Amino acid sequence: MCVRVSKSGNRSYLQIVEGYRDEAGRVKQKVIANLGRLDKMGEKNLSALIHGLQRAAGRPEMLPEPPKFDSSKTFGDVWVLHQLWHELGLSDALRRALRSSRRQFDAEALVRAMVFNRLIDPTSKIGVVEWLRAETSMPGIDPEAVHHMQLMRAMDALEENKDAVEQAVANQLHPLLDKDLSVVFYDVTSVRIHGTAQLEDDLRAYGQSKDIHGIGRQFALGVIQTAEGLPIAHEVFEGNVAETRTLVPILQRLQKRFALRRIVIVADRGLLSLDNVAALEELGRAQGVCVDYILAVPARRYSAFAEILREVQPALDSADGPVDQDVITETLWEERRLVIAHNAARAAEQTAARQSIIAELDALGDALARKLDAQDAGENGRGRRSSDRGAYQRFHKALLEKQMTRFIKTDLGSPSFTYSVDEEALEQAERLDGKLLLVTSLSDMTPEEVVHRYRSLADIERGFRVLKSEIEIAPVYHRLPDRIRAHALVCFLALVLYRILRMRLRAAQSPVSPSRLLKSLGRIQKHTVHVGANAYHGITRPEPEQLDLFRTLNIELPKQPA
Repeated sequence: MCVRVSKSGNRSYLQIVEGYRDEAGRVKQKVIANLGRLDKMGEKNLSALIHGLQRAAGRPEMLPEPPKFDSSKTFGDVWVLHQLWHELGLSDALRRALRSSRRQFDAEALVRAMVFNRLIDPTSKIGVVEWLRAETSMPGIDPEAVHHMQLMRAMDALEENKDAVEQAVANQLHPLLDKDLSVVFYDVTSVRIHGTAQLEDDLRAYGQSKDIHGIGRQFALGVIQTAEGLPIAHEVFEGNVAETRTLVPILQRLQKRFALRRIVIVADRGLLSLDNVAALEELGRAQGVCVDYILAVPARRYSAFAEILREVQPALDSADGPVDQDVITETLWEERRLVIAHNAARAAEQTAARQSIIAELDALGDALARKLDAQDAGENGRGRRSSDRGAYQRFHKALLEKQMTRFIKTDLGSPSFTYSVDEEALEQAERLDGKLLLVTSLSDMTPEEVVHRYRSLADIERGFRVLKSEIEIAPVYHRLPDRIRAHALVCFLALVLYRILRMRLRAAQSPVSPSRLLKSLGRIQKHTVHVGANAYHGITRPEPEQLDLFRTLNIELPKQPA
């Protein structure tokens, strides 16, 4: 059925006709209704007719004003995170852990919003509210009902139910772990924080910052991850805590949550101490679990191993192979297994870098001495007049900045500016260049396997970079210790999702990073158009690249709204 305009002479008539086939199968039309002469109907009558037909068809009426479009909101990125969150069971697990009859809002939904925000567009808690209302469309959340104080109360609920929340998350991650042998990697980083007021039991303390390579106010964050790169536990410490004191407490909590039969802990140089080694061995005996370790010897303690290194040096020197390949041997230290790796190419680089710095400092010292000598000879140079004390201060500052006080000595008691290079210390340092010393309790791994396991620790450093770059854990503006711990937990959950995305992308051999994936899927947006009194919603049609990403993650596509 359709509308037809038929002509008779100079006149045009508007008709409704219906098509049919006659007995011979030929297509014909018959007039259902004559609506009148077209030139007599006018625009007003035609508009009324069109509106009537629209109402009869159940469609919105055509209005004189154009349709109105709302600002589009990102949807594809939060959809993927939402599906992954539910697939891991985190939604139900956190809802049970945070259950309370006192709250009139969904704490789990707000925690989920803060975690997703960390991965997509990290901002403050006030910024999360604006992000929900203006920039994204998150499933299951009414943005107009979310307020800043609700986010604060959701963080308080996280800390109040910390043990239940962490156990719930551990239960969801447990199927991803190897129950018989769990090789875990542990490291500590510092997280910058603002504020000057001192509170009781304050986490914010001044310590050696790993970000600014100086003293800063901070707290310490320890993270344990599996050999596959999945973070499974974290702990927050005071900013001035000694790294060696952080290892045993977090391992005790790890064993409580996962009840592993065996733990192989791989930790970086700052965590080696005889107390730590003894505590790890005692932890295993006390809890009936096999606790093994691979701990790196910090470079500052290499001098204590000088005699051992002299004994094994002939074995390292006699090994054949390319200079860029590790030469590995082992011996005993304090009745424990000591694995030593030497890389000649790396040793040459370290030696050359040190010699270059010493040459630079020697040139500075020579320039300062020549200027003083010229002044003593009565020559007037450019700039302010120098003094021996001023030369000492400038030279010593340069030594501290370059960390060369071990090798270049200044004689502050001398009446004139003098310094000397400690050739013995320099020679000893060159003997230690290119070497890696690992203390381990493992007897079922070859020395090569021990070194390979330790070098896998670099992946946890990449996790810290993700925390500080993509997730932007720092700087932290919270003041209360409980809020700081809750903020760290939100960022930890974001890191878990990030690493699971990475694991799926790697399993599919995709070159795409999680950050690039979320950015690409963020171009899938939700749109709203208002036509008259009705509102219509739609989702951007995915591009081929985005369809491939959904297939790679094994996550279903978002459906168009009904």
